Amino acid sequence: MIKITVSRDANQWDEEKQEFLPEIKEHTLTLEHSLLSVSKWEAIYHLPFLSTELDLKMIKDYARCMTINPNVPDEVFDCLTADDITQIANYIKDSATATWFRDDAGNKTTAAPKGKMRGKVITNELVYCWMTQLQIPFTCEKWHLNRLLTLIRVISVENDPKGSSKKMTGAERRALNKARQAKYHTRG
Repeated sequence: MIKITVSRDANQWDEEKQEFLPEIKEHTLTLEHSLLSVSKWEAIYHLPFLSTELDLKMIKDYARCMTINPNVPDEVFDCLTADDITQIANYIKDSATATWFRDDAGNKTTAAPKGKMRGKVITNELVYCWMTQLQIPFTCEKWHLNRLLTLIRVISVENDPKGSSKKMTGAERRALNKARQAKYHTRG
């Protein structure tokens, strides 16, 4: 969760509309980057959130979807500054977990996908499908999205019978080779 305080002075000029903007009293927005927020945003734009390049309007609309405060006037989101947008972007990028994985090259990587996994575009419905298949309660839809995706990946890795570690695979091979050596009376 992230909190951002937003306000606007009465004497700010809108260059585009050539008029003074109305004063906006101070509001503290409480934002949550979650599956629930993504599903609200995707319902508006009909685009997969995780693989869409967001423009400023889309980011402000996503901030609306992320807001858990009730009854926030729409004008408040127009007051978001570049610093506010940067804070929101950094919060969205945060892994929100201590869990990490190794990629094929052996480097540490987080579980949060960039938008596609094995050729599939990830939408909120696909994540809800995974939650159903893995018996993850829907109350987790309010978790930080990257934390939820990490949980999904951890459960998938732990449940994958072929996903045993390289050490275990090596140990299995050594045991099999020793059994063959004993059976055929050879040294290797």
